[in-house]
Amino acid sequence: MTLTSLLIASEEQLAPLIAPPLVIAGVAALAFFMMGLVTFAYRDVANRQAQKRSSSTGQAGAHDGAQH
Repeated sequence: MTLTSLLIASEEQLAPLIAPPLVIAGVAALAFFMMGLVTFAYRDVANRQAQKRSSSTGQAGAHDGAQH
């Protein structure tokens, strides 16, 4: 490297962050935790809907129309 490029590199400033890196990581972890709670809360909604449909038709083992 030349002296000029070394001087330019030494004077270069990094972009400031809005918060320390650990705070940003904590906010991201909290966001993922909250999304996980929402996912966990709705884990059996499809099963409840399938049970309602099968009980309303009167067939105990009725398939919901999706052929596998």
